[in-house]
Amino acid sequence: MKKIAVYCGASSGNQQIYTESAVTLADWFIENHYELIYGGGGVGLMGVISDRILAKGGKVHGVMPKQLVDHGAESPPNWNHYQN
Repeated sequence: MKKIAVYCGASSGNQQIYTESAVTLADWFIENHYELIYGGGGVGLMGVISDRILAKGGKVHGVMPKQLVDHGAESPPNWNHYQN
């Protein structure tokens, strides 16, 4: 199994190029059979990448502190994830 960790903003930034690049990166993960390890959030660039990979049948692994999970910050909710 090939996995790469990506940590990026919980915001989409102020230029469309950031979102476009996140989509391009997600597509690369799918095309090259990599799994994503990321912060587990569903907003901003993190959400763009993880949602795109999941929509295309890929695998993502979120790593998030339990306090954030308890506040509903994980994406998608109630999925399998690692908690610290």
